[in-house]
Amino acid sequence: MKKQILNISMMILLAVLVISCSKDDSNDTNDNSNTNQATQANQIAQTGTWRISYFWDTDKDETSNFTGYEFSFNSDGSLVATNGTDTVNGTWSVTNSSSDVDFNIMFAVPQSSDFEDLNDDWDIISVNDNMMELTDVSGGNGGTDFLTFVKI
Repeated sequence: MKKQILNISMMILLAVLVISCSKDDSNDTNDNSNTNQATQANQIAQTGTWRISYFWDTDKDETSNFTGYEFSFNSDGSLVATNGTDTVNGTWSVTNSSSDVDFNIMFAVPQSSDFEDLNDDWDIISVNDNMMELTDVSGGNGGTDFLTFVKI
């Protein structure tokens, strides 16, 4: 009788363990969240015209370098910055990896151009209908950059 009770207890314990084990969905949840954020950022960027309200480049505020420029993130991946006199063309995209969502900006400009500082795969801090907050930790010097666009 004791042996039967022990066998039944073991089978119940085994059944409880099997039932309580489930697939780890944490990566799926993160992937879905990243996909949603990437889709949202892509759609929002294309609506309207933007300006840089804040640009911190490693150790100093460089927002004033972009005063007067309006940025258009076009659906074909082109990026246009203009201040009425000068126009700077580039490309943009939003990419989703398993760990984060990147807002990619690339201007084909000389190294000495202020716009070269914007070239990066920015991590998205937050995005809403009126603001996009981005950050990047430099691989070279380890400094942290911040870039904020606000809708005009």
